[in-house]
Amino acid sequence: MNLPPPPDSASVAARLIDARLHLLDRQVLDRRGLPVTTVDDIALPEIPAGPLPEDGPSPTITAVLSGAFRFTRIFGGRPPVSRLDRICWSDVAEIGTAIRLRAARESLPVGWFERWAARNVIGKIPGGHHDPE
Repeated sequence: MNLPPPPDSASVAARLIDARLHLLDRQVLDRRGLPVTTVDDIALPEIPAGPLPEDGPSPTITAVLSGAFRFTRIFGGRPPVSRLDRICWSDVAEIGTAIRLRAARESLPVGWFERWAARNVIGKIPGGHHDPE
């Protein structure tokens, strides 16, 4: 798959990456290095049915997906699209041992369940508002 150049540097050439090796199950960090989520899947543009031409361009990633994949990996099927968190590919700054983003995690539409659980479940437990001493 072609890795599009970052939006702020159009002169960088696209590079070929292996999604399983370079993206899937990698931790996603925001611009401050704080953990956001892990990569469960990737989104590609609509590809016509049939084999891809050998001499044509490779598909380009449009988004990194995270969400309710654990249950579908165990029981089969695909999670509903509404349950998936999407991080636009333009927010990806660097691919390394972790995926680094240009955005802060508070501005991303991911991790809503963890934030909700921390506020509404963990926060209600005595001592749930601070780190253990």
